[in-house]
Amino acid sequence: MKITAALRIAGLLLLCLVAGCAKPPAPEGPLVRLAPASQPDFADDLAFEGLVESLTESLKYLRRLPADTPFRFGADTYDAAHMIRSIERFLAYIKSRPSPEALGDFIRRQYRVYRAAGGDSGKVLFTGYYEPFLIGSRQRSAAFSHPIYGPPDDLAVVDLAAFSEKLAGKKIVGRVSGRTFVPYHDRKEIDGDGALQGKAPVLAWVSDPAALFFLQIQGSGKVFLENGDVLNVHYHSSNGRPYRSIGSLLIRENKIPRELMSMQKIRAYLREHPDEMERIFNYNPSYVFFSLEKDGPYGAIRAKLAPGRAIAVDRKIFPMGAVAFIQAQKPAADGDGAGTPLSWEPFSRFVSSQDTGGAIKGPGRADIFWGSGPYAEVAAGHLKHPGDLYFLVLTPGV
Repeated sequence: MKITAALRIAGLLLLCLVAGCAKPPAPEGPLVRLAPASQPDFADDLAFEGLVESLTESLKYLRRLPADTPFRFGADTYDAAHMIRSIERFLAYIKSRPSPEALGDFIRRQYRVYRAAGGDSGKVLFTGYYEPFLIGSRQRSAAFSHPIYGPPDDLAVVDLAAFSEKLAGKKIVGRVSGRTFVPYHDRKEIDGDGALQGKAPVLAWVSDPAALFFLQIQGSGKVFLENGDVLNVHYHSSNGRPYRSIGSLLIRENKIPRELMSMQKIRAYLREHPDEMERIFNYNPSYVFFSLEKDGPYGAIRAKLAPGRAIAVDRKIFPMGAVAFIQAQKPAADGDGAGTPLSWEPFSRFVSSQDTGGAIKGPGRADIFWGSGPYAEVAAGHLKHPGDLYFLVLTPGV
């Protein structure tokens, strides 16, 4: 009896190992199509003007693509021509300023709705970004000594698909050293060792190294020059090094409690400990190079970002330029004067997937673009809340 029981238990353990019965069932994919009855209430907390502006920018992107360019929505695929029809019909309807009830009925009748599977919790972690303002000069001086670099002339990107079909979609960033292709200079080599001297144009010089660091995190911003001119600086490329969060470093070193972590707390810590600034910044080897634009800010698909109406997602798994809908949290007010939100409240709205980010990877992450100004900075600096992300596409044949 004991031997039989032991064999039965061993057999069950083997089945569990083979079938993975100890693990939760895997999600169907990064996006799961919902039945109409399971779709959310499509309430929007903003005026539709910003949404019209945002979706018009997405249309510009889609119209630049070949009509047969594929867009994946989980297990389903649609082409660019269908994406264009999907947005055009949605735009035409919202221009009639429908009620939430009428809009919800319109979507259920004419659109397929997909929900992002999210992370381990089944939710999407929403964070935020904004357009920072910096003070700068075209000329280097004692007051303005920190460079905003354009792309270096020795920066190279290699498409590995040319070497093997197995490496399709893979690229590496680096430079040629002698007869070898090596990784590009990291942050320490660039800022500390002057590795870019004579190799990269300086677009402007700024006074605040922390502001420059966070400009690289945000990806774009405005530089107000001494002579009254304003420069729109926008992400051009990076050194290809992995992004590492200095917030995580400060939490691990017990410098800032996890529950209090925010961009504002990091700035305050750096002001109080300037001697640690270089070490902390160098923890993140990633470095961003910029270009000058006549307007902006622009997202990864060259769409001009409308405040509150654009999100950054992982373009490897989510369709870009699509109509999306989010349910998340937002600050109820600008803050307490020290950059801390007084309270948070739930909200929902339509957005478009127009951008990407170094830390925005996987089905469980999304970044909301808040615009510029005090409220945008508070929201971007503190938002780290779970929510839901949906994508909409016109039902074929409707």
